[in-house]
Amino acid sequence: MIRTAALAALLASTALSSAAMAQTSVPAPAAAESSGGFATTDATDPYLWLEEVEGERAMAWVEEHNERSLGVLRGDPRFETLHQQALEIVQSRDRIPSPGFNHDGTIDNFWQDAEHVRGVWRTTTLDSYRSGAPQWETILDFDALAAAEGKNWVYKGATCLPPEETRCLISLSDGGKDAVTVREFDRATKTFVENGFVLPESKGGASWVDENTLLISRDFGPGTLTSSGYPMIVKVLTRGQTIDQARTVFTGQPTDVSVSGYTLRDADGVVQATLINRGVNFYEGETHRLNADGTTTKLELPAKSNINALVRGQLVVTTDQDWTAPSGQAFKTGDVIAWDLNRWLADPATPAQLVIRPTEREAIEGITATRNKLVVALYENVRGGVYVYEPNPSGEWARTRLNLPQNVSVGVGSASERDDQVFVSVSGYLNPSSLYLADAATGAAAVTKSLPAKFDATGMTVDQFEARSADGTMIPYFVVHRGDMAMDGSNPTLLYGYGGFQNSLLPGYSATVGKLWLERGGVYVIANTRGGGEFGPRWHQAALQENRQRAHEDYQAVALDLIARDITSQPRLGVMGGSQGGLFMGAMLTQRPDLINAAVIQVPLFDMLRFHKLLAGASWMAEYGNPDVPAERAWIQRYSPYQNLRTGQPYPEVFIHTSTKDDRVHPGHARKAAARLEELGYPVLFYENTDGGHAAGANLRETARRLALEYTYLSRRLMDQPAQE
Repeated sequence: MIRTAALAALLASTALSSAAMAQTSVPAPAAAESSGGFATTDATDPYLWLEEVEGERAMAWVEEHNERSLGVLRGDPRFETLHQQALEIVQSRDRIPSPGFNHDGTIDNFWQDAEHVRGVWRTTTLDSYRSGAPQWETILDFDALAAAEGKNWVYKGATCLPPEETRCLISLSDGGKDAVTVREFDRATKTFVENGFVLPESKGGASWVDENTLLISRDFGPGTLTSSGYPMIVKVLTRGQTIDQARTVFTGQPTDVSVSGYTLRDADGVVQATLINRGVNFYEGETHRLNADGTTTKLELPAKSNINALVRGQLVVTTDQDWTAPSGQAFKTGDVIAWDLNRWLADPATPAQLVIRPTEREAIEGITATRNKLVVALYENVRGGVYVYEPNPSGEWARTRLNLPQNVSVGVGSASERDDQVFVSVSGYLNPSSLYLADAATGAAAVTKSLPAKFDATGMTVDQFEARSADGTMIPYFVVHRGDMAMDGSNPTLLYGYGGFQNSLLPGYSATVGKLWLERGGVYVIANTRGGGEFGPRWHQAALQENRQRAHEDYQAVALDLIARDITSQPRLGVMGGSQGGLFMGAMLTQRPDLINAAVIQVPLFDMLRFHKLLAGASWMAEYGNPDVPAERAWIQRYSPYQNLRTGQPYPEVFIHTSTKDDRVHPGHARKAAARLEELGYPVLFYENTDGGHAAGANLRETARRLALEYTYLSRRLMDQPAQE
């Protein structure tokens, strides 16, 4: 029950000391002029051929670079130990099985381990799940399915028809791509339905209306996709029809990001409204109601908003913009509001109730609903708590707090539709994850599962500092380190960042970071820069489009602050980030290479003058701007890493990796970055997984290899003296 305009990863605060160095404003390098500058036009980009994903010449280039880079990194005597440690962690059975409530109160789980590399979908009772040795019943084994069908299937989720939940739509990806094949499955017989619904491979989705009816959005042929490569049309498909016979109920615009359809159901599984989401851009959209006669009615909602839940007849919505409702009520960015659904559908001017108004240093990181309650993960200064909200007869909402540990990261998980039970995850950088089963009706919460430590955290601690960015904004960041760390600039330090799409970097336990880095004497730092969602929508919107450089300056400010505090120094400082975070790494490399000695650049965006022409890139113009608009191209070109690479700079040897089957961020970004660096005479390590999607790992073994490659590289650059090339 989520509507989003976008498509579908803790201790006391320490004030900035006077000895810490505030960032001096360092402008981004001036990019070459559009006429004749490197890669400012197709004619001036010598590496366009690397955008041919599986082109013969491009794949030969990939093979050559893989062979060289794997030879260097796997030849390091530390690789095999790191690989075995990573493999043991990612394949460990000693993990908390992520629980999902079914309508009947049973629990489902998707599980991967050494024997189930692709994974198994399984189920058990709640009592069994809470026991020390749950008795799992297999529903579908994806390793066995892939072997039987000779396919490289990667499980991408299932949606089952309420309330019985026996008929399910299974999404299967070839090698981890976003595009999926959808097949109807009967979980009672544990077989695919003969002559059931089957949707061939496409980006998009399918939702149940009833046992014989689906809402589908997908590639229906020429002219049915948006410029972002996502569905533009929603159709109603009735059992027995071919896809060509499905009835069109909504058509968006080619410039939209995507359109999709879904049903809004109450706790009993009864459809209360059939809705269509039109994503005008990544953050703005429209919600339309599909009427019984096949017409649609646009609902009066903010362009930037989310439908979060339907609880006791109340429609709960978050607004990501200041908005005046048809009732005349004024709401602020970040507010959570609610209407009586039936009254509001009948009269859009029905007054709404304000449920939550976060402060400037608060952010809502999760909302779910049990049968009778609204459950919210609310963070203050990047530290979380879980609150329960309930509408009173007067329409006002009362609030209580769940009895959970303080100063930790919390996440609301699956909630019961039969009662008010909800799973809540609790973790910290040094605190292994625990799973609580909470009763939202009473506020009680008890540990259901907890993990043993996966690395030795003896003597380690976590500090929270703040760095002053170029415009004076204070940027919080966490430092995980040994308590007896020498403050002499000698510590190998890994600074992680993302800084976009309102994605918050919250404290959490990472067994691989702990084992492969912290336990070996490394320091781990997480920057909560603008562009993320750590302080709500405003924190994100402060670094959108023409203000993107603010996020880069925030990240650079944290690096400067680490050096000013003598936590580390340039020879010992490395950075890591992926996707949007890979763009972050590229900006750090081209703007402040003097601060770092290593960069792990994962599945990155890099050529920002062409991002909108590659795969799903057009859908991100609301985040970055449109390079085809001259004024917007100017601000993008100033920081686009690909165009700003140049000779005579102190670039360290970087490690860039991507995936051939990534159909979200085009692998051409990473390939071209490596090729340009090599052309300019810089050493580069490049690795491309020829399997796996945007997460760069189709299975656990590939994930372990990627981790080992990364930490071998970081060891060579930051722990060795001098750094190995």
